Amino acid sequence: MPVDEALRDYLSLGFGLDHHRVGTVGVRSGDDRLPAGPPPSPAALVRSAGHLAMRLPELGLEPRRERFLAAQLIALEAMARRLAGQGIPYSDALAAASDGPVAAGSPDDYRAAHRDLDALLPGSGDLATRLAEHRRRDEVPPDRLPAAVAAVVEALHGRARDVGLVDGPEEVAFEIVDGAAWSALHVRTGPGRSRVLVDAAARPTRAGLARLLAHESYPGHHVEQWRREEVLVGERGWAEHRLVLLGTPQALLAEGAADCGLYVLAGDRWGRWASGVLATVGLGFDGERAERIAAAVARLTRVRLDAALLWHGRARPDDVEAHLRRWLLVDDRGARRVLGFVTDPRWRDHVVTYVEGAPLVRRWLDRPGATPAQRLRALHEQPWTPSGLRDELRRTG
Repeated sequence: MPVDEALRDYLSLGFGLDHHRVGTVGVRSGDDRLPAGPPPSPAALVRSAGHLAMRLPELGLEPRRERFLAAQLIALEAMARRLAGQGIPYSDALAAASDGPVAAGSPDDYRAAHRDLDALLPGSGDLATRLAEHRRRDEVPPDRLPAAVAAVVEALHGRARDVGLVDGPEEVAFEIVDGAAWSALHVRTGPGRSRVLVDAAARPTRAGLARLLAHESYPGHHVEQWRREEVLVGERGWAEHRLVLLGTPQALLAEGAADCGLYVLAGDRWGRWASGVLATVGLGFDGERAERIAAAVARLTRVRLDAALLWHGRARPDDVEAHLRRWLLVDDRGARRVLGFVTDPRWRDHVVTYVEGAPLVRRWLDRPGATPAQRLRALHEQPWTPSGLRDELRRTG
């Protein structure tokens, strides 16, 4: 099978899955579309993924490129099998999406995080109430949000340029919206161009705004997709990177890298850096305390994965919501919102990317021998896989 034919089949597989589960294609570059005619059935997509995986070693690709495609095809075949009603266990689907085993969280770890939060959030009321009140006090007033976004983005862009992550023509436009289903959203609008929408109704906090904007723009999704198009697609002609497919190892590393974006630019003192930036528009905050609270809350991220595993393991909805309220420290509305996400067919596999991605990427960024920014650029410009990063970490200790 010629390489060009194999890559056309790979792209068609992605678009075919997107036809049956809208949202599978998270980002599309170029004009590739599903070929004219009736879309392939899920069973046909299973066969297509299996055939491509079997023929992949014959294509003579570079080892890392072949490994990338092999991991993607495992995830895409699992997705197609589920759509075809072939009964793939949810844990197997998550393992395919993360390119490795996935485990539930530990209540002991959650209790330790709760103890840290308890010390950081003194006052009356239970811990969930105190955390919610802290977030309310830290909200950016809606009328100040445009100025806050502008100040943070300018500072992020400058830092990304200083550390060598931005060095060419690119552009991000920002828009404040109201009442969306997400806190912020990145949309590719053309080569090197993006639009980032920020939802005022989500009431972003001062401490969270810089992390949110770094995730979506500099050095997050905007930079990652721009560099992928410039290098992997443009310079090397690797057409498989025209698509970013949700629920795959590719998406796990993209989300993990975006989650680490502010750390790459500002290090462990990111809260103090962000506070200094927002102080220029009268919105400074206790950055050191924000860093400590965020670190404790991050240790509860796996609770969302627990909820997905419980739900797809046939637990009662009331029990899943109770688990979320107890360990994630959310109210009834927050628990229902998380449950809605992990049960949505579009996102049920993608949830693992937010749990496994950032810790893995962070460990890889912190390896000696290069700066986090240099490693992040290498992650953008090479076809890495989660298992490839894990192997690298094992080799280097």
